[in-house]
Amino acid sequence: MNFENTFSYNVDQYTLVSHVLSLGFAVMAAGLVYFLATRGSIAPRYRFSSVLSAVVMISAFFELFLLYQRWVTAFRWDGSAFVQSGTLFSNGYRYVNWSIDVPVLLIQLLVVMGVTGRRFHRAWVTFVVGGLAMVYTGYAGQFYEVERNAPFWVWGLVSTAFFVLLLALVAKVIFGNLGRLPESARGTARMVWWLVLVSWMLYPGAYLMPAMWDTADGVVARQITYTVADIVSKVVYGVLLGIIARRVSVAEGYGPALDDEVSLPRGGITDAVGGTDAVGVTDRRGGRGPTGGGR
Repeated sequence: MNFENTFSYNVDQYTLVSHVLSLGFAVMAAGLVYFLATRGSIAPRYRFSSVLSAVVMISAFFELFLLYQRWVTAFRWDGSAFVQSGTLFSNGYRYVNWSIDVPVLLIQLLVVMGVTGRRFHRAWVTFVVGGLAMVYTGYAGQFYEVERNAPFWVWGLVSTAFFVLLLALVAKVIFGNLGRLPESARGTARMVWWLVLVSWMLYPGAYLMPAMWDTADGVVARQITYTVADIVSKVVYGVLLGIIARRVSVAEGYGPALDDEVSLPRGGITDAVGGTDAVGVTDRRGGRGPTGGGR
C-alpha cells in the first residue's frame, strides 16, 4: 500500500494533487498534438523519434488520467476533510507506465544522435534491460514504503544502481556522438544531458518522500515532484530531441526542414520572398541572408 492512503487531506491538499495530475495528462495530450504536427519537418531517418514521442504521450496520458481518476475516487468529503473512501490510490500505475516509456525515451536518443549498426543494437539492449530493471526493482520497493523496512531500502538501492548505469550510458551516447551533429545542434544535445540528469534525479527523491516527509503535505510534494519530472523528462525532452533532429535535417539539406527553419521567428526580419532571416540561414534560392555577405 502506498503512503498516500494513510492520511486525510484538507481542501487545499486534496485539490492541489487533483490539479497537478490533471495538468499532467493535459500536457501529455498537448505534447501528442505537437509531435504529430511537427514530424513532417524532420528527415525520414530521424522522424521515428517523433513517432516514439507520440507513443510516450499516449502512454503517459492514460497513466496520469487513471491516477487522477483513482485520486478523486479514493477519498470522500466527510464535512471537514477528505478521508479514505475504501478505494486505494496506487503509484504502481506510474511504474507500469515507466516500463513502457523509459526504454522508448532512451531509444529516441539513439535515433537522433545517429547511432547505427552494432553500436545501436548494443546500446538498445542495455537501455531496455537496464531501464526495465530500474523500473521493476523500484516497483517492488514501493510496496514497502509505509513500513519502510529492509525491502524498501534494498530494492531502492538496486534500482539506484541501474539508474546510475543508465545515466552513464546516456552521457556516453550524447558526448560520444556530438561530432556527428552540426554545430547548431550540439548545444541542444548538451542541454538534453542536463535535462535528463536534473529531471531523473527527481524520481528517487519522490520514491524516498515517505521517509523524508511522512505527512499529507509530503504526499502533495510527492505528486508534484513525480508529475513535474514526467512532464520535463518526456515532453520537454521530446521537444529538444525534435529540435536536434530538425537541425540535423537542415544540415543534410532536407527541404521541409529548411522551410521550417527559415520560417521560425528569431527576433530578426524574415525575407518576405521565402529567403532568409537575420541569422543567415541559406534560402531555397541558393542565396544567403544578411550574415552571408548580401545579395
